[in-house]
Amino acid sequence: MEVFLVRLLQFLLSISLLVLLHEGGHLFFAKLFGIRVEKFYIFMDLGIGKWGGSLFRFKPKKSDTEYGMGWLPLGGYCKISGMIDESFDTEQMSKPAEAWEFRSKPAWQRLLVMIGGVSVNFILALFIYAMLMFSWGETYVQTKDMKQGFVFNEEAKSYGFKDHDILLGTENGTFKDFGAKMYREISKAKRVDVMRDGKKVSINLTGDLNLLDMIKTTPAFCLPYVPANVDSVMAGGPAAKAGIKKGDKIVALNGKKITSSNQFTNELSILDDVLAAAKTHADSVKVRTVTVGVIASGADSTVAKKMLLTPDLKLAVGFPGINTLYTPFHKSYGFFESIPAGIKYGWDILHGYVSDMKYVFSADGAKSLGGFGAIGSMFPSTWDWYVFWKMTAFLSIILAFMNILPIPALDGGHVLFLIYEIITGRKLGEKFMIRAEYIGISILILLMVVANLNDILRWLGYMH
Repeated sequence: MEVFLVRLLQFLLSISLLVLLHEGGHLFFAKLFGIRVEKFYIFMDLGIGKWGGSLFRFKPKKSDTEYGMGWLPLGGYCKISGMIDESFDTEQMSKPAEAWEFRSKPAWQRLLVMIGGVSVNFILALFIYAMLMFSWGETYVQTKDMKQGFVFNEEAKSYGFKDHDILLGTENGTFKDFGAKMYREISKAKRVDVMRDGKKVSINLTGDLNLLDMIKTTPAFCLPYVPANVDSVMAGGPAAKAGIKKGDKIVALNGKKITSSNQFTNELSILDDVLAAAKTHADSVKVRTVTVGVIASGADSTVAKKMLLTPDLKLAVGFPGINTLYTPFHKSYGFFESIPAGIKYGWDILHGYVSDMKYVFSADGAKSLGGFGAIGSMFPSTWDWYVFWKMTAFLSIILAFMNILPIPALDGGHVLFLIYEIITGRKLGEKFMIRAEYIGISILILLMVVANLNDILRWLGYMH
């Protein structure tokens, strides 16, 4: 429960900040051009029966704007007079246009009002990344320094990779560290260079590997090799009850030889498929009952330990992390150095996110969509300001990109219509705009339902 609350608080704080600044971007340009803003709210102030829709609200003297916070933590809004938006205020639109309304202003001013939110989000993300570089610098393990190399699945081995190959780079440059960017570079590469037995070897690829398959396949295309040496033992877990201690080494599972923690994890995933087919409690217990071969720290012989895994097939042990196995590389930045470094880092994040969007339109991509639960789970279980700000910057980029998509009801939809008006010199009809808004909101609701349904199915164990 404590972990859930910590993640929830981080999620709410991050989203509140992003929504506040996003809507603030719209507010700034609206006020700049003398456009009346009727309401500026964080979260939605939907009323239920006799209940009020807001947690608090206030209206400064000599101001036309009511500021407040709604009770439903789903975004926020800036209600601008004379604009067709999700409020569908058709009564206002049926009256003659006033000079202080959105619809009365030149197209270029309305365009700036609409891009104000995403502009703030993009700038905010780059600013946060720059300040992270300045405050913490960069710390990571370079792939070339992973002297025990990587382990590869069968598809990777079919191209010529071998376990313990050290990944160096592609024809387009060297790898920085292990992560999504490295996978992305391999998927587009026609040549990958590795260090094998002290010699540089080049492996030819097709240049169009499916990135989603590379990451989601079990086992994944490639992972850093991690020995099956126990680094930590959870109190009260199956391993602790069986007498396994830190420093012990796992060498077998149900009689099958284990050579790495990667293989041990893969074998448990196979058991997971068997467990899913279990029809009775007795069948489940049978699957969960395993024999683990262990060599105690300082010993030479293997001891077979029979134990009952947790219901989700966990041994409750931890293996060494990459930062434990290798010495991380650290780079510090001065204040002025951090600005271009942060911009480059943010641009790489945006470029990667945009290039991966094509997978959303596949069946597996739709299954990979996540809602509020998936986003919340990305925050750490303990409060970490570095991770918090890094996640906030990432979400800011996502919020900006998603909002600029040319979908009616999003900022990008309004921008598209305004660009059409600027080019043709003709405004689109209000009936068309209202219908487009309805269609856009329907699309957004559908996407939200799918994403959050995926979260529920993962929680129930029907999806991975």
